[in-house]
Amino acid sequence: MDKPKRARIQDVAEKAGVSNMTVSRVLNQDTKVSDAKRALVLEAVTSLNYRPNVAARRLAGKKTFFIGLLYFDLDTSYVSKFLLRGLKSCRATGHHLVVDEIDDDIDKSIKSVQELVDVTQVDGVILLPPVCDELKVLETLQKANIPIVRIAPDIQLSLSPYICMDDYQASFDVTEMLINKGHTKIGHIIGNPNQGVSRLRYQGYLDALRSNQINVPPEYIEQGLFTYSSGLAAAEKLLALDDKPTAIFAANDEMAAAVISVAHMNQLNIPNDLSVVGFDDGHLATLVSPHLTTVRQPIQEMAELAIDIFASGRFSDLSKVNKRDFRHVLDFEVIERESTSVLTK
Repeated sequence: MDKPKRARIQDVAEKAGVSNMTVSRVLNQDTKVSDAKRALVLEAVTSLNYRPNVAARRLAGKKTFFIGLLYFDLDTSYVSKFLLRGLKSCRATGHHLVVDEIDDDIDKSIKSVQELVDVTQVDGVILLPPVCDELKVLETLQKANIPIVRIAPDIQLSLSPYICMDDYQASFDVTEMLINKGHTKIGHIIGNPNQGVSRLRYQGYLDALRSNQINVPPEYIEQGLFTYSSGLAAAEKLLALDDKPTAIFAANDEMAAAVISVAHMNQLNIPNDLSVVGFDDGHLATLVSPHLTTVRQPIQEMAELAIDIFASGRFSDLSKVNKRDFRHVLDFEVIERESTSVLTK
């Protein structure tokens, strides 16, 4: 059976009874087209299931002012914070943010990515971790000639512009802060293994201890998934040890909040019995009691810069850009609050 022929702009124009130019103007949201003709064109587009040729559109230099954002698992303050600032930045630059989720069914997700490209004709796509390292997503966007900006990628760093912070140094610094407060028994809950930042934060923690000649018992290290529930499970194991840590550094605020909850259930006082440190400085950091000592990650600044890269058109032709300019490293800050104190025992 022959594959149905794809509708062309000429077909839409013929069905609507207008010129090709009028169809093009409607698709480009030109305000000079009358409401009556616009309605005819849109009706024809729907009837013929017309999808513009994105590659040709890009060759013609057309902008849609749509920017895509692909994420995995919205149940994190990180994604929410990035999304809200991204929406605000888009409004300021006259763009629109089109958001879609990538899930564990990668084949289904690739279809969603292809639909995002075909239907919304985005000018570019922002990829949050761990989507930024999903090879099938990267290949799909490359084949469609879609510019991308990745947030904290771990692979193929010369592929596209990317934005990150120094996760290793931040973790080193926050661990050393605990050491300077007298802690030598410091536990760590590692982040999701499918994200490169988890390895960097874990390595920063280890190196800070080693540089201070402090040995790390293997039972002081637990695997988490950047989720509250995984933090609960890890904290229960750490706080059930006979020789408990006097401080726990969790690789994000959600897992750190879970540590605080388990400590309360075990009638441990924070910070007198246990100091707790997180990472991100999202809204959760000041919702828990006591307020959480954490690393302030520049999530909002990352969102603003990602939108600015597309809005400015600085990377529209990657062949003319020095690959050294791809890397944007933003500053972090260690925020000390009530969940940590000097060890007195």
